[in-house]
Amino acid sequence: MEQFPNNFLWGAATSSFQIEGAWDKDGKGVSTWDTFTARPGVILNNDRAENACDHYHRYREDIALMQRLGLKAYRFSFSWPRILPEGRGRVNKAGLDFYDRLVDGLLEAGIIPFATLFHWDLPQTLEDLNGGFRNKETARIFADYAALIAKHFAGRIRNYIPINEISCFTLMGYGGNAPHAPGTPQPRKVMYQSVHNALLAHGLAVRALRENSPANVQVGIAENPRYVLPLWDRPEHVVAAEKAFRFENSRILFPLLTGRYTEEFLKRDGNDAPEFTPEEMATIGEKIDFAGYNYYQAGYVEAADNENGFAYLSIPKDFPRTHFGWAINPKGLYWAMAFHKKFFGNLPVYITENGRSTDDTVEADGAVRDLARIEYLREHLLMLILSIRDGVPLKGYFHWSLLDNFEWSVGYSQRFGLVRVDYTTFERTLKLSGEYYADVIKANTVL
Repeated sequence: MEQFPNNFLWGAATSSFQIEGAWDKDGKGVSTWDTFTARPGVILNNDRAENACDHYHRYREDIALMQRLGLKAYRFSFSWPRILPEGRGRVNKAGLDFYDRLVDGLLEAGIIPFATLFHWDLPQTLEDLNGGFRNKETARIFADYAALIAKHFAGRIRNYIPINEISCFTLMGYGGNAPHAPGTPQPRKVMYQSVHNALLAHGLAVRALRENSPANVQVGIAENPRYVLPLWDRPEHVVAAEKAFRFENSRILFPLLTGRYTEEFLKRDGNDAPEFTPEEMATIGEKIDFAGYNYYQAGYVEAADNENGFAYLSIPKDFPRTHFGWAINPKGLYWAMAFHKKFFGNLPVYITENGRSTDDTVEADGAVRDLARIEYLREHLLMLILSIRDGVPLKGYFHWSLLDNFEWSVGYSQRFGLVRVDYTTFERTLKLSGEYYADVIKANTVL
């Protein structure tokens, strides 16, 4: 089997709200997710993330697990309200101290920190006082927060992702029945404007990070575009899938990487299109150093004689799926990389999230033999080997997740980790998939 490049970065990813716990400890402010999860009935089983994985108190143990896995890099997120309880102004020293200990511990262990500034846990004060990302002022406040982080960690953190998955706190936080925080349904125009404002926040943060960091800082994105793959590798289906990828991702991914909205997109939104200026679009398109893709599943597309030139095929009930019900189609990851190369050229790529939930069983000997996760990993990594062979500038892979964690609206029902967490005792158990991943990292190839 071919090896990955010698400098390939093998990692794992987490987010602050999903693992830290200590939701009200040491001066941390309230986040929109703290508020949202307190509402009865919005989270499966009324689960709360007040303790989550207790990573706040057990980060040293988690770093030791990363070393055991042989991780080269670790992607985590800062809790904005842990550092700035009101979102701006007063700095909570205890919050910064925690991240000092975490980052220093990673560096001492030889693990490269990849830091996400915002993974959905907005300070509640900003939502209450100015409407959160419904207000462009939040974008400017976010840039100030980015500058603070860059200055404080200058020389220690050299890889930043300003925002994780914009759609998940805008379209899902304000649209439809708003299944994500802040959970306040809004008119379509307001929802679409919140997306634009988040794009603007990203661009302003890129500038702030560069202006306040050493020259070698790397800044990128971590997005979950709508992934598609051709029904099969026939020219007309491939062209249809290319059209679908561009069409479906014209709101977030393409503006981030090209600095413009297409006329087709603006026409489609009509009166609900976001309000923006040319200066804002230039900011949104601020040059970045890498694109991060969070990949879980994809939809099948075929050529069609309609206005769009493509049509989706419904995925049958008996199709292979994860415990979460997500379709398992690793070839979609291959096509995601192919479309990246077609549309965005040689911009370096990381897989910033990829993984699956499983219905893990703790056996009599205490082991978790999660064979389904091993097979999922193997199949997706094989696709990346093919992508590298095709010339995709793939630089690293972050498995989601290091730990079982609080999985947003479905609480603790879905386990994604290489490490099992007992949510009562917080005991960590390395799963068989973790052992497999450690061997993959050591061999630098798919086993």
